[in-house]
Amino acid sequence: MIIADAGLFYALADADDAWHSRALRALPTQREGWVTTWPVLTEATHLITRWIGTSAAQALLLDVADGGIAVWQWSEPKTERLVHMMSRYANLPMDLADASLVLLAEHLGHGRILTTDERDFGAYRFKNRQPFENLLARM
Repeated sequence: MIIADAGLFYALADADDAWHSRALRALPTQREGWVTTWPVLTEATHLITRWIGTSAAQALLLDVADGGIAVWQWSEPKTERLVHMMSRYANLPMDLADASLVLLAEHLGHGRILTTDERDFGAYRFKNRQPFENLLARM
């Protein structure tokens, strides 16, 4: 499974986005499986609805409903870990969506991610020391 961030979903929906062509080149990786979190989907559908329209946001959610994108949910006790990470990276700052993806990387044991957020995911570490590998940046 490859971790998918909101920027990927937005770039796929917006043909004028600077990352659009890279996002299209990343589509074949969906066969390996994309996984994200509900906070990321909330962020993505908000941005897509605001700048593109509701039908594009609905298409993203239909992809989730059809099983094209998996959604991981952390257990309630892990919420304290989110708070710790958001505090650690307060200078960026880290939001809930990003923190949920760092927690997801810890769960998966890898940081292979598709994101347009090079600055933050270049700084974040999962398991306190492991860097992310931004596959979208290499497309």
